[in-house]
Amino acid sequence: MSRFIPLSIPNFEGNERKYVDDAIDQGWVSTGGAYITKLEEKLAGFLHTDNVAACQSGTAALHLSMVEAGVRPGDVVLVPPLTFIAAVNPVKYQFATPVFIDCDDSFCMSPVKLQAFCENECSFDGNQLRYNNQPVKAVVVVHIFGNMADMVAIMDIAQKYNLKVVEDATEALGSKFTAGPLAGQYAGTIGDFGCYSFNGNKIITTGGGGAVTANNTKVVDHLRYLSTQAKNDVHYYIHNEVGYNYRMTNLQAALGVAQMEELPEFIRRKQANFQLYCELFDSFEFGKMVGFRDDIDSNMWFYSLEINRDKVKNSMRDIITALEKCGIQTRAIWGLINEQIPYKNEVTYELEKAPYYAKRILNLPSSTQITKAEIEYVVEQVKKVLGDFAHG
Repeated sequence: MSRFIPLSIPNFEGNERKYVDDAIDQGWVSTGGAYITKLEEKLAGFLHTDNVAACQSGTAALHLSMVEAGVRPGDVVLVPPLTFIAAVNPVKYQFATPVFIDCDDSFCMSPVKLQAFCENECSFDGNQLRYNNQPVKAVVVVHIFGNMADMVAIMDIAQKYNLKVVEDATEALGSKFTAGPLAGQYAGTIGDFGCYSFNGNKIITTGGGGAVTANNTKVVDHLRYLSTQAKNDVHYYIHNEVGYNYRMTNLQAALGVAQMEELPEFIRRKQANFQLYCELFDSFEFGKMVGFRDDIDSNMWFYSLEINRDKVKNSMRDIITALEKCGIQTRAIWGLINEQIPYKNEVTYELEKAPYYAKRILNLPSSTQITKAEIEYVVEQVKKVLGDFAHG
């Protein structure tokens, strides 16, 4: 097999090598250096927020947010079942209890289900929401594949019940609302905390790495402090709190500064390629492209094909394996987190959409450097594989 079209790979077309070489030449390669500050400033400027702290990963950003939100052992955190498990694991890091709330057709948390859970399953004394007499402290809202959750409704619910909102915007850097009361606001800048990932498959990458912001600049400063082992005195190594080794390295940040210069072009390509996929799959009887909210400008990071399960009965593994033989890398959306061994005994609330989509969504190649010819080949082979399976 000579041809291979990967799912989502990094794109280094700009100043990445120049900036990394510069960091090496300066000798600043670890958790200090000018590129870290420069990346934080570029992110803050792009997101129209006051302060951003670069950190080790999107997971680190989420964990720091849990700590800062005051999530403690025995507390309850409301989470989605249909996402990458890293969005929920930090709840366990704090020895708190996740409760899984269903998604809507955006794949993001359903505000209808969120409201129903708070109203029907919990008690509220005007200050503290409780579930089974445990304090409900926070809600983790994940913006899936560059789509955005209904943040107007979710923020209203969170304010009503005094819940901290942790936005997992690891897949949605650059997505923003274009209409309504949140018009102009970017994913990750609406809730109490916003978390980003720069893993190798994300729209920009620092290899590993992530970032965290908050609705209060002093809170971001404290998150940065916690990420650097909570060091109060750099000369005598005085630490007044338990900290974490969650700081980004200067080498990673050098990559990130170059990637931020290319981000608008990466978004443009993602959007153009998504439109091409939509045109090529138009009227396809065995599957359809899943769109994005009408009131947002999405970075369209990942592309989803919803398979017609009335006609294609084969497992997702069968489909993925058949496409691999054609040189095309695809993947299933995710296994539901509540069905994973560490979470199988946790509470779920009215899960309907999440299991529905978990059986139907196939993610297609979405790299920013994918060509028109490659997209056409992907569509041709997906149509052939699904058609062959549908007809037995």
